[in-house]
Amino acid sequence: MNFENFHQVIRAVREKGRCRVCVASADDETVLGAVRDARKEDFVNFTLVGHEERIWRLAIKAGLNLQGIDIIDAAIPSEAVTRAIHEVGQGTCDVLMKGMVNSADFLHSVLAPEGGLRTDRILSHLAVLEVPGYYRLIFITDGGLNVKPDYGQKTAIVRNAVEFLHSIGIETPRVACISANEKVSPKVPSTMEAKKFVEAAARGEFHGCLMAGPLGLDAAVNEEAALRKGIDNPVAGRADLLVVPGIEAGNMLAKSIVYFAQGRMAGLVLGAAKPVILTSRNEPVYGKLASIALAALSVLRKT
Repeated sequence: MNFENFHQVIRAVREKGRCRVCVASADDETVLGAVRDARKEDFVNFTLVGHEERIWRLAIKAGLNLQGIDIIDAAIPSEAVTRAIHEVGQGTCDVLMKGMVNSADFLHSVLAPEGGLRTDRILSHLAVLEVPGYYRLIFITDGGLNVKPDYGQKTAIVRNAVEFLHSIGIETPRVACISANEKVSPKVPSTMEAKKFVEAAARGEFHGCLMAGPLGLDAAVNEEAALRKGIDNPVAGRADLLVVPGIEAGNMLAKSIVYFAQGRMAGLVLGAAKPVILTSRNEPVYGKLASIALAALSVLRKT
């Protein structure tokens, strides 16, 4: 299964039923706008944790009817995060979503042993991009969380992403290790790392995916470019998941799509016991809605 756009993801979720999302520090108009739109799409229930009076005030402004939504009053953002993590960790809710709270503080709380979400896996960021004119969603890791992962950490990051793609129905993701070009050279460390990944994949160390690299971005996502370069493998030109050389490349690639090509982006944190939605405070309503839909689909397909 591949998705052309976020609308198809939302449609797939609606066919599966409902799960419950807990929003930490939900007193934010954009977050409540995403809650409003998710309720209209009718695929998810919500628990909102935050300053209750402010939530009610902003909900009116956002056009959100709070009837049927659980609200837990927690005026201080750190308190709201702790309480929301508790709700998800105890199984009352299925997905954790960041609201109006600092990302570093939010993730620090996710990693706290007492919250019930910490595992022995690395936390990593997955960006999901809907690109105008392109025929399917593109997944990018890790452009949002791990600053300088070593090879072992990056292996775990790739496994997080592949497992998530499996969870939403992409049975055999095509994984491209991105670099400046396809020539392996010690002068370009990302090409050496890509070669190492591909060799590991050939030994069966990555389950349920196809992997190629190093590949330039053009050869990874455009079949004509791959053919012109003489690259013939199942990933070239058709990659689902782009493994970027570092956080700078991933961050700039995703933001270039959003700000230069009018793309839309969803953001998730992988590696916790439950899905975690982490979008920028700048992220518009639709990006937050898409993130909710992706997280919900990953939960509902397992039940």
